[in-house]
Amino acid sequence: MELAGRYKDTVFRVALNALGSPADADDIVQETLIRLLERKDPFESEEHAKRWLIRVSVNLSKNVLRSPWRRHAPLEAAETVPAFDHPDEDELYAQVMALPAKDRTVLYLFYYEGYSVKEIAEILEIRVSAVTSRLSRARQRLKVQMSELTEGCCNE
Repeated sequence: MELAGRYKDTVFRVALNALGSPADADDIVQETLIRLLERKDPFESEEHAKRWLIRVSVNLSKNVLRSPWRRHAPLEAAETVPAFDHPDEDELYAQVMALPAKDRTVLYLFYYEGYSVKEIAEILEIRVSAVTSRLSRARQRLKVQMSELTEGCCNE
């Protein structure tokens, strides 16, 4: 299916940001695409399809996080980490992945997918004020983490 090919990477990145595990993210992609194939109603537009896929992947990721069977593996145990052009990007990725899942998800949707705060609120089915708070908190935490990293690097 054309939509599956076009948005499977987006679904993977959303799930990876929520779960922190490439293996779990792969499972979410598979389940999301199965649900897409089972869907009978047509989408109103391309954007509607993309939002639906993101929403399904977010919900499935939440289910995984709630599961009593979920093993909490440290980020270092992840088999795959995206390759970046600059070493600074590797560190930024690690710092973002160290944030709580709620913060990572809004950061990803805002900065990488380009959604507005209002659109993120609709996708995540939360209030606009909650998205704004999460973005603010995530930026602040990231700023603190990066400054600690910089201070630690320069004080050695």
